[in-house]
Amino acid sequence: MIAIAAAIAPTLLPAGDEIGGEGRIVAAAVIFVGSYLALAIGRIPGLSIDRAGIALVGAGLMVASGALPIEDAYKAVDFDTITLLLGMMIVVANLRLSGFFGVTNAWVMVHAGRPLILLASIVAISGFFSAFLVNDAICLVLAPLVLELTLALGRRPVPYLLAVAMASNVGSTATITGNPQNIMIGSFSHIPYTRFAVELGPVALVGLIVTVALIALFHRAEFTGAQRLDAPPPPKVGANRVLMIRAVLATLVMIALFFAGVVPAKAAIIIGGLLLLTRRVKSRRVYAEVDWSLLLMFAGLFIIVAGAQHALLGPDIIAAVGRLHLDQIPVLSGVTALLSNLVSNVPAVLVLKPFVDALKDHDRAWLVIAMASTLAGNFTILGSIANLIVVQRAAVSGVVIGFWDYFRVGAPLTIITLAIGTLWLCR
Repeated sequence: MIAIAAAIAPTLLPAGDEIGGEGRIVAAAVIFVGSYLALAIGRIPGLSIDRAGIALVGAGLMVASGALPIEDAYKAVDFDTITLLLGMMIVVANLRLSGFFGVTNAWVMVHAGRPLILLASIVAISGFFSAFLVNDAICLVLAPLVLELTLALGRRPVPYLLAVAMASNVGSTATITGNPQNIMIGSFSHIPYTRFAVELGPVALVGLIVTVALIALFHRAEFTGAQRLDAPPPPKVGANRVLMIRAVLATLVMIALFFAGVVPAKAAIIIGGLLLLTRRVKSRRVYAEVDWSLLLMFAGLFIIVAGAQHALLGPDIIAAVGRLHLDQIPVLSGVTALLSNLVSNVPAVLVLKPFVDALKDHDRAWLVIAMASTLAGNFTILGSIANLIVVQRAAVSGVVIGFWDYFRVGAPLTIITLAIGTLWLCR
């Protein structure tokens, strides 16, 4: 579809530099739809382009078609979101390179006496760290560690890997820094970090309990009985004690700053920058841990949506969407969850952004969108980037997590947690 847009846009150009009004609208619509279809699929058949490339091409076409002037494209990129993501990635990179997660993994191996305790421990660790340190980054770190842990203990890896992905989604609901869409929502809404956590933290906590229960229920053979885990000697972890203490203290200070009311982007980038001041780890090793393609994808998405909004969003469309009664929490929750599974949660939030302004209670609407877009990510393997990270990391080691393996747990988990979240926010 993007290729079609690329072909159409030049043909709509008149003798001058810009497309006419009608042509601009057609071009913006084609580019927007084509980009989102490709982003939902994750690729363009026949090409080797990824989501970041798709977003970049879509953004470029929005500018090339005249749907969005280049000056407005610069303004469309929300640098608070980009900055916060970058800072968080640097902090997580320092935790990983220091050996912190490896030490945590070894501790769990020694102290988890039974499979159900092991499952609960993995859910708690994945959920807790994802609440504060961006779930995608946590899944990148935890998936290989949990795989190694379960194989060393002689257990089936799949239920425990499902726990990593699902708990990361559920746990990340709790705070502004839990996942990319919440980071955007925090920037758009200016809801204080503490209020956000107070409102959605209970939903995440109950959701993590439900996660343990459903995985144990659907994998009864793994968790029933009184069998104990025969833990092998804990593996030697290449941890640097000084770096680990430094990284943990920096993380705690950063989280404290969030709750103290410091702008999250400011706190994260300052702490991330200070962590680079060391003689023990070369900066390029930290940079190698940063998901630069994710940052590029976000920048492109901001421009694509701004272009569509600039060219397409007229009074008639706003009025039509208004008739969906998005001011009602159950309706907004359902629409967000559905849209998140059609185009993924980050694009869904960007699509809904223009319509939140028309609602009376902006803060409540943003909290509903944050809750629903995040919890909807558990519905299928394709529901969130975190899921794909875990599945892909498992596949590298020969462990296959199929669509049905995920769906039979993820679908009921999504429905139950969405119901819990919706009821909680309706109170």
